[in-house]
Amino acid sequence: MQDSYKIIRFGLIRHAQTIWNREKKIQGHSDSPLTADGERQASSWGQILLRYSWDRILASDADRAQATGERINAFLKIPIEIDSRLREQDWGHWVGKTVAQIQAESAKLLEEQTNAGWDFCPPGGEDRKSVLARSRGALQDAFNRWPGENILVVTHEGVIKSLLYYLSGRKFLPSEPPLLNSYHLHLLAHDRDGLRLEAVNRLALAST
Repeated sequence: MQDSYKIIRFGLIRHAQTIWNREKKIQGHSDSPLTADGERQASSWGQILLRYSWDRILASDADRAQATGERINAFLKIPIEIDSRLREQDWGHWVGKTVAQIQAESAKLLEEQTNAGWDFCPPGGEDRKSVLARSRGALQDAFNRWPGENILVVTHEGVIKSLLYYLSGRKFLPSEPPLLNSYHLHLLAHDRDGLRLEAVNRLALAST
């Protein structure tokens, strides 16, 4: 029983570059493969992340997250678990489009949603509160299943922002200053009192 209260630590990273990332297209629940640069990124991250002690990888079920996790794990050599609750926010009818295209087609709606904060919800998609609820659930279950472990979480920008903005007390509004740097490791901890933020932008994984 006492083991269930051991602190667990999570290292959060976003998946490596995909084709749609390079084309600035929104992916959401859809997928596109890693680019050659993305494959090299993930492999280099595996070497960088060796400086920490990891017990397992917990990855989104998206192919891009799993591919990133597998390349990292060529160096870490630890168990990999998959959890669909860590997938990206569902962007509904805006999947496959660039922000510039959405601006041209639906400027008013985009402005309304951008200013909606936590209630942001693309048409036919999912709001940020739902992303937060399911991703917190995934980490809570990990805390219950693997007490005391250090877990590398390979997920998506929307999930990472939801978790870190919630723990930082942010309103998810465009007037707030940027918090996250691209391709960095962020650290969370979970104990009997719940989830807490330990470090934002703790470790740079890539320069771009």
